[in-house]
Amino acid sequence: MGLFQLFKGKDAGKSADTKIVLGAPAKGEFVPMAQVPDEVFSQGIMGVCCGVAPSEGSVYAPVDGTVSQLTDTLHAVGLEAAGMELLIHVGVDTVEMGGDGFSNAVQVGQQVKKGDLLLTMDLEKIRAAGHADTVIMAVTNSDSFSTVEPAASGAVEAGEPVLQVSK
Repeated sequence: MGLFQLFKGKDAGKSADTKIVLGAPAKGEFVPMAQVPDEVFSQGIMGVCCGVAPSEGSVYAPVDGTVSQLTDTLHAVGLEAAGMELLIHVGVDTVEMGGDGFSNAVQVGQQVKKGDLLLTMDLEKIRAAGHADTVIMAVTNSDSFSTVEPAASGAVEAGEPVLQVSK
């Protein structure tokens, strides 16, 4: 043990707890996990998540990362970032729409920055088809982190903190 470490104490060599803040993937009203209108998400089966009841039809990257998945129906995007596997899923049962009302702005393998446009959605088409339009964001490998917890309530702008992940 070096002289400076002796004075700093036994935890001197350990790195500080790393926190990653995920921004809201859309503008709207924050939806806590328990209130997400899809049991697979609200019960945490896909990992710790939250939602945003969107007020406009754009979905943005919540963090810098790489697009790892893009469904053929364009209703969901997967991102890898800082050891996290994120799923951004637009609406409930919107896969049934076959891509109608959705448009992608990214491709698999593309690097994105927090705030970059990922996809657009036609909220009226989603609602007319009888689906909830909640934009759900799940940390699908939540078990790899010490905590994943909400960091928002009420109205949120795209990019504002909604989840905090600690390594």
